[in-house]
Amino acid sequence: MILAIDIGGTKTLLGLFEKEGALLRTYKFETPADYHEFVQQLGVAIPEFLQGAMVEACVAAVPGRIDRESGVAVALGNRPWENVPIGPDISAIVGVPVRIENDANLAGLSEALLVPEYRKVQYVTISTGIGGGLVVDGKLDELSLDAEIGQMMLEHDGRLITWEHLASGKTITETYGKRASDITDPQAWYMIARHIAIGLINVIATTTPDVIIIGGGVGTNLHKFKDRLEEDLAIYQASVVNVPPILQAKNPEEAVIYGCYALATQD
Repeated sequence: MILAIDIGGTKTLLGLFEKEGALLRTYKFETPADYHEFVQQLGVAIPEFLQGAMVEACVAAVPGRIDRESGVAVALGNRPWENVPIGPDISAIVGVPVRIENDANLAGLSEALLVPEYRKVQYVTISTGIGGGLVVDGKLDELSLDAEIGQMMLEHDGRLITWEHLASGKTITETYGKRASDITDPQAWYMIARHIAIGLINVIATTTPDVIIIGGGVGTNLHKFKDRLEEDLAIYQASVVNVPPILQAKNPEEAVIYGCYALATQD
């Protein structure tokens, strides 16, 4: 069995996979603000979740900067945890070595494997924050593992701000007083698409992908702003920059745990 753990800023999702890839069951609980409380809760939840199943491998998805060799989460974007030994702490619970990876990278890996017709896939998640993962030939691009596309600095209204601060789900909620899923005003989506395009064209110019896949909470609403987004990208693109097809994530809710499984089974 392979255990997948998606550690989110709000929720933590456990997934148990057969080695052949079937997802047997999942379990979700609120992520405590305190790290030690989180580990204690994992210590209770994981044995109950496994129901005696023997785990051969475990991958944990972490929303932030990580030290892959030591299994330490250096800094998280949505939790005040710094230099916490997530890998070793989970390993002590499950009894096998635990591999940690950035959650956006893992979501990108799982989504890229669903579109094998594209060699180079840039995944972009737009939710509370903005992140991404680059997948080439079905594997995470080693040179881009620590990229934080949401932290790109952009000039807006005469000042420099991050793309995340301009276009994330959190910013959308603060600006319009409602979540993206509840917004129906075309003018609002006009501006949201424009702000996404300003950063996305820079990602495209830098990574030159064959396709863009958009996930996350805002990404599930792609049908509301895709046409406008493509129009904006056409305006910003240079003659030497090709704007690839833009697709919506196929499995937005469980993309990360499927990515955990994929990483655990790759060489």
